[in-house]
Amino acid sequence: MAKEAGADVEESAPQGAEGAGGEVRAARKPRVSAKGEQTRARLIAAARSLLAGADDVPFTTRNVSALAGVTHGMCHYHFKDRTDLIVAVVADIRPEWITPMEEAVAEPGTFAERAERVVGLLAQPEAADLARMHSALHWFSLTDDRVRVAVEAEYARWRACFVDLFRVLARERAATAGETGGVDAVTLGEALAAAADGLAAIRSLGSEVDAQAVVRALVHGLAAGADQLPVVS
Repeated sequence: MAKEAGADVEESAPQGAEGAGGEVRAARKPRVSAKGEQTRARLIAAARSLLAGADDVPFTTRNVSALAGVTHGMCHYHFKDRTDLIVAVVADIRPEWITPMEEAVAEPGTFAERAERVVGLLAQPEAADLARMHSALHWFSLTDDRVRVAVEAEYARWRACFVDLFRVLARERAATAGETGGVDAVTLGEALAAAADGLAAIRSLGSEVDAQAVVRALVHGLAAGADQLPVVS
C-alpha cells in the first residue's frame, strides 16, 4: 500500500515480494521512523494532558491532535480511535506508579527490608495529574470494554506487587525452624493493595494522615497475623 503523503513511517517490502533470483521473501512489518515515534509520543502526551483535565477540554482525537500540533489524519495513522489513545496512556503511566513498586519488591532483601521500601513508596503523595488521569481512566472503563480490560490488567499487576511481598514472608516463615501454619500471600497482598488505594483516596481529599505510619502499621499488622488466616491454595 502506498504511503500517505506526509506520513512519518518507513514501509518495508510488500508481502510476497520477489528478491533476486525470483525467491519470495517474507513480508516485514512497517518500521516506524524516529519522527514517527516522536509524533506518537506527542500524541500520547497530549492525550495525558486532556485526560488529566487541566484545561477542561473534551477528550476527542481531534482535540488531542490540535494540542499535539499534528493533523487529525496523522493522529488516526498512529491510533485507530479514541480508545486506542486511552489504552496507550494506560501503558504510558505504568513507570510512574507500578514499575517502582515492582522493583522495590523484587530487589533482594528480607521481608522487613522490602516492606520498608514499599512503605516509603506508598507514603509518597500521588501527583495531582496522575490522580486525575486515574479517575478519568476509571470513568472511561465504565463505558468502554477495551479500556476496562486495559485498566483491570494494570491494577492486577499493581496488586501482584503486594502478593509477591507476602510471598517473601511465606518463604521466610517456611524456612524458620519450628514455624507452623502457612501464609496466605494472596489474601494479605490483596488486603494491602485495597488499603493502599483507600489511603490514596483519603489523601486526595486533603485529609491529614500520617501515611508512612499508617502503611507501616498495615504491613506489619498483616504480617503479624499472617498465620491466623486459612491458606488459599
